[in-house]
Amino acid sequence: MIAIRFSLFYEHQLPRPWEDGQELKLYQDALDQVEIADRVGFDYVWEVEHHFLEEYSHSSAPEVFLAAASQRTKRIRLGHGIVQLPPAVNHPARIAERVATLDLVSNGRVDFGTGESSSSAELGGFGVRRADKRAQWQDAIDAITRMFVEEPFAGWNSADITMPPRNVLPKPLQKPHPPLWVACSRRETIQFAARNGIGALSFSFVEPEDAGRWVDDYYRIIASDECVPAGFAVNPNVAVVLPMMLHEDEATAIDRGIDGAHFFAFALAHYYGTTPHDPGRTNVWDEFLRRRESRGFSRQEIIANAESLNVNVGSLRGAVGTPDQVTELIRRYESAGVDQISFVLQAGPNKHEHICESLELFGKSVLPRFTEGRDEREAEKAERLAPAIEAALARREPARKPPPGYRIDEDAEVTRVHRSSRRRPIRVDVRTAARRRCQQGFYKLVHGRSDAQIEKRFGPGAQRVFFAGMARAFDPSASAGFTGELEFRLTRAQGRTVWTLHIGKSRARARSGPARDPALTLTLATADFLRILAGDANPASLLMDGRLELRGDHYLAPRLSEMFGGPSPY
Repeated sequence: MIAIRFSLFYEHQLPRPWEDGQELKLYQDALDQVEIADRVGFDYVWEVEHHFLEEYSHSSAPEVFLAAASQRTKRIRLGHGIVQLPPAVNHPARIAERVATLDLVSNGRVDFGTGESSSSAELGGFGVRRADKRAQWQDAIDAITRMFVEEPFAGWNSADITMPPRNVLPKPLQKPHPPLWVACSRRETIQFAARNGIGALSFSFVEPEDAGRWVDDYYRIIASDECVPAGFAVNPNVAVVLPMMLHEDEATAIDRGIDGAHFFAFALAHYYGTTPHDPGRTNVWDEFLRRRESRGFSRQEIIANAESLNVNVGSLRGAVGTPDQVTELIRRYESAGVDQISFVLQAGPNKHEHICESLELFGKSVLPRFTEGRDEREAEKAERLAPAIEAALARREPARKPPPGYRIDEDAEVTRVHRSSRRRPIRVDVRTAARRRCQQGFYKLVHGRSDAQIEKRFGPGAQRVFFAGMARAFDPSASAGFTGELEFRLTRAQGRTVWTLHIGKSRARARSGPARDPALTLTLATADFLRILAGDANPASLLMDGRLELRGDHYLAPRLSEMFGGPSPY
């Protein structure tokens, strides 16, 4: 059995309407909560880095918050969950300096979570092309970990990072560097984490039994030749995130926490889907109140009669319930091999005093059931994985030395950087911009219309155009090697139409009619399908609401958006 750990996860959410002093209270309350979590026995606190995501996340400088938390706590580990690595957002040297400084002021309690972002608000705000962000992550993590261990750092010259040799200071207290993690949202990114030998921070609200399959995949890859560490140490861990609110009375827990859980998921879909957003004007909280039912976040479906908790039960619930219910849910994750559960309490309108009560109750009634023998089980895990980790680190390229006799030369170094910048063409993705303008126009045609109105406006001829467009937008790099057929069964008042997308290695083709051997079949109303394409409906919400039926390989479903040119969370 694994030794499960517990953590808090913060976005610093602040739904409208806003009043003077609310952000101040938000931060001060969060510091009080972290202090309680440290005292009652939580193991980690994770703080995100997000930019421009109004209401969903007011956390743009996590290193400052975590530094403050380090001075009010004694033992809890301080996790960047995550630092955004594209160099346009954070220069690698500045990341290395900040993480190492935080490690020193916290006396070696930092965990270094990393990510790319996938929100249009952030990527567009910093001029990062979606197609480039994964390569930029890989480039930056290699450079940053070398900055931690190379003395001096031997320099870097890539498409996105150009830096001469420098001794990047300070060095972190933890050697060779703090544990590495990466944000994950689906099975493929869990596998990506394992191939890079780093912890997987999963931000999908996944049931324990599904998480178990992800864990099996992860540790299989960790133990294989596929694992080539991104850093100079391996951090074999899988964490999942759940909304949580705890009370001895189930109905009270629901009343206090379910709106926050639902707003968290709704706002996540708002920013990581294709819903239009006008900076400073769109009111996400009002949108949530108006549209939560249609998006699969029905308040009425969460009732206080559950013998055991399911994360998704017609509508997202997570760990909102009594100590016994939450304990039983944790046991299922523990049996599935999950190493850490990170709880979201500060979400939507959740009240500070209720969060504090939940933390105290968790420390008193839940956490003690999982602490006995934990150190011994972690030692057994380390011993079991030691040969695989040693073999993986042998595959990692070692630290380097700078060129012999290298001396700082400002003129030569600046000239080199400028020449490198001129070599890199300025790429404007005209097709992406045009597609976004078309999608925004499409959204206006669909939004607020009834099924009958949408079906009348977009008949079979229009569907042919849409499926042909999906085929043209196919991105092979997002398919994770999948080839085969996807079948779409679209129901309408006048009957049903069936379309097939045949996915090859480098391109996709669309045709009308059923698939011969579909890997995945999606059945939904024609109007709902068009709402998805327009960004006016979220597939996950339709699935939870029973309006979308999947048959076949369910793990393909989360990939479809990126495969055909759309975004995906994290």
